[in-house]
Parts: sequence; C-alpha cells; structure tokens
Amino acid sequence: MNTLKIPENHSGVSKTLRLPENIVDDVQNLANLKNLSFNKTIITLIEFSLENLDEEDKLRLQNLRNN
Repeated sequence: MNTLKIPENHSGVSKTLRLPENIVDDVQNLANLKNLSFNKTIITLIEFSLENLDEEDKLRLQNLRNN
C-alpha cells in the first residue's frame, strides 16, 4: 500500500529584493511555463548560480562559510 509522505517545509528567511521589472516579468513567465511559483523559480535560479560560480568565487564563499 502506498503511503502519503508530506515533505517538511524548509526553514526560510524573508528578504525584500528590488528587481528590475523586466527580470520580474521574465521570471514570472518562466514560472508560468514550468507551472512553478515565482518563489520556487527564484530559488532554483539562485541555486544554479551558486553551484556554477567560477572556482575563485566558490573557494572564497566556502572560506566564508567555514569561518
């Protein structure tokens, strides 16, 4: 029998960002295309950006995390 597992919500921090209107429009359109929330789309884009930093910036960021 299959069971329902509801994932726990990640803890979140509320931040206010001022974004150019064209970026908001593009992100919202992408979210609509993928049937995702605006917030989830932003999180995915930021995660991708952080994972694909150049090596020097990755190392500097790791050093900041470890301090």
